[in-house]
Amino acid sequence: MKKLFLLFIAVLSYVTTYAYEVDYKPSDSIRVIKLLNDAKKQPESTNYIIYFARKLKGIPYVAHTLEINKKEKLVINLRQLDCTTYVENVVALSMCMSEKKYTFKSFCDNLKKIRYRDESQPHYTQRLHYFTDWIENNTKKGICKEIQSPAPPFTNTQRINVFYMSENPSKYKMLKENPKYIPTIRKTEQNINQKTYKYIPKTEVKNTNTVRRTIQDGDIIATTTSLKGLDIQHIGFAIWHKDGLHMLNASSLHHKVVEEPMTLYNYLQKQKTMTGIRIIRLNIK
Repeated sequence: MKKLFLLFIAVLSYVTTYAYEVDYKPSDSIRVIKLLNDAKKQPESTNYIIYFARKLKGIPYVAHTLEINKKEKLVINLRQLDCTTYVENVVALSMCMSEKKYTFKSFCDNLKKIRYRDESQPHYTQRLHYFTDWIENNTKKGICKEIQSPAPPFTNTQRINVFYMSENPSKYKMLKENPKYIPTIRKTEQNINQKTYKYIPKTEVKNTNTVRRTIQDGDIIATTTSLKGLDIQHIGFAIWHKDGLHMLNASSLHHKVVEEPMTLYNYLQKQKTMTGIRIIRLNIK
């Protein structure tokens, strides 16, 4: 009976009228409704970021899941995740709990809000492709804020110099098919270039009292990079274990969403092009 009820709710969601185009499977709406209904049964003290981040463990890692349509739509896909869509789905679910809105449409509205600039309609040029841009725009919306103190551990500075998308359009399906988008993407890059942000160098991501006080469970971890033209290489969620800081993430190494078994310190030492971490705190209760 419960499964039939969930299916009925999902079907209702499927026929809901949206003010924007949505691309999803019925199984996605069923999963969202079940996740929200189960979350309502949790204690009020639940950290919903961590709760949902763990509920999505095991989902296969697949890149480019948003690049499936000729025209940009709000893509909902909880069957396959990359590091960005994983974070966005967890944030959208957590926002539903904070707002006490438990419908699939509310989830879609939240996902659109965080994925696109200034809550605009889905359009490729308005998607927040660079994570620095994502942080800034969602900070303006009141969804998050970046932590850049104290020092230590925030002892290094990143100066943004992004150009990868505009200089490599052939690597992006939508840019390859729509070269008229490239100037807008280039303008977006220029708008964030030369801005500076404090970050924790990877040598300092240790199991110390200072770092434990600075980073909280559920904070977004964004790894800075030495790769030319990019700002952030990977993202996930902070989770503390007894042996130190770990990361919940959609992992291309493990090919699925995992709670990384090795500490973040050890993980970063194995990644030659990752230089440290920026920390983003969500304003979600």
